[in-house]
Amino acid sequence: MTHSKSDSGDAEKLRIDKWLWAARFFKTRALAADAIESGKVLVNDTRVKPAKALALGDRLDIRIEQYQYDVEVLGLSNRRGPAPEAQLLYRESEESRSRRELIAAQNKLLPQPHFKGRPTKRDRREIERFRQGE
Repeated sequence: MTHSKSDSGDAEKLRIDKWLWAARFFKTRALAADAIESGKVLVNDTRVKPAKALALGDRLDIRIEQYQYDVEVLGLSNRRGPAPEAQLLYRESEESRSRRELIAAQNKLLPQPHFKGRPTKRDRREIERFRQGE
């Protein structure tokens, strides 16, 4: 049996866009590459390109919407496995985790709009009243 580069133990370096996808931070490699290009992902506090080789021990700052992750790379894999397996690829700092949990708790307290298709005439009037009140 031959070992391929996809075995996480054999690979010493891996493209950062593949790793972000495999670690389940982004749903597609294209979304990961776009985030990297736009500066939302920093490796060791430096902007990089999607083809940057990631090594064990690298620190990543990842911004996804209002959430910010501060993680250390513990494993390399270019295979997107189940979430519990993906979480073994990195360690998130306690400060980062608590900051994200605080933001999530604050978001739960905010009223969430619930839309089902186009607004009705009544909905439009409420929206108009709301806008004029600001």
